[in-house]
Amino acid sequence: MRWLTLIFVALIAALQYPLWLGKGSWLRVWEVDHATTQQKEINQKLSARNASLDAEVRDLKQGYDAIEERARSELGMIKRDEIFFQVLEEPKPTARAQPEAKKEDAQQVGAAKP
Repeated sequence: MRWLTLIFVALIAALQYPLWLGKGSWLRVWEVDHATTQQKEINQKLSARNASLDAEVRDLKQGYDAIEERARSELGMIKRDEIFFQVLEEPKPTARAQPEAKKEDAQQVGAAKP
């Protein structure tokens, strides 16, 4: 009777092995499910990107406003008989004061040394 019990336990363990550690195990199913979920998220992001690019292509093919906007922003173009004003900002005065401050700090450090 004892041998029969050991045989049944060994048989049950042999049947359980593929379920937990084999090719179609629960762990493998979980990994594949996790990878599938990640890929679906990536696909959704790419679909949204493709939709926006498709809308931009359609706009460029049909309307001249998008073409004009791109020419102005990316190429710096202006229309004929249009006046272009370029406003230059003056450099900030703090940028010039910093090198002098560094020299003063260096002189103070040099003076502090015996």
